[in-house]
Amino acid sequence: MNAYWYLVIGISIVGLLVQWKLKSVFAKYSKVMSPGGLTGAQIAQKMLNDNGIYDVSVTCVKGQLTDHYNPSKKTVNLSEVVFKMSSVSAAAVAAHECGHAVQHKVGYAPLRLRSALVPVVNISSQLSMVVIIIGLLIINIFPALFWVGIAMFALVFLFSVITLPVEFNASRRALAWLQSSNSLGETELAQAKEALRWAASTYVVAALSSLASLLYYIGLESRK
Repeated sequence: MNAYWYLVIGISIVGLLVQWKLKSVFAKYSKVMSPGGLTGAQIAQKMLNDNGIYDVSVTCVKGQLTDHYNPSKKTVNLSEVVFKMSSVSAAAVAAHECGHAVQHKVGYAPLRLRSALVPVVNISSQLSMVVIIIGLLIINIFPALFWVGIAMFALVFLFSVITLPVEFNASRRALAWLQSSNSLGETELAQAKEALRWAASTYVVAALSSLASLLYYIGLESRK
């Protein structure tokens, strides 16, 4: 087994542990009620209003951990458990997604760049492997195609890297507002910080996994 597979297995194990810890932490703090008794939907609406954002709507979507901000539709989409519950976890997630809305309002550069890359990355993520495989098959005839595939996957990796400051910054904005608005007390704020830290860790693992895949694909050329 070469070093690459040790790396992949290591990242996969870390990823599973992070996912397990994330679900465990969120389940734990879902049982801790927020001091003000506001639901995730109410927290989101209040944070938007406090930041002078009145053109973004708060909606409820199905699933778990499906919470996200849609900059094109200007919607903060909260999963059912976050939307309806009055817990520390719900407050943390709702405020985090509103952090993205605040980023959008102020023109936060990494968010703008990530949003601009979404259409290209969607195509690249779907086609890069096909292009790389075909490129390997005809590499002696048309070697450039293989590197086109590598470039396409490199965009996917770049997207995962750009996502990191976007997510960390949204969490910082969320925690700052939760504190300044007195939505959470000191104890609950520390719990929200822990929950968001583990959520952010999933993006770090995703970036490392993407990097490992990129290095592997680049190495395929030398093994032909």
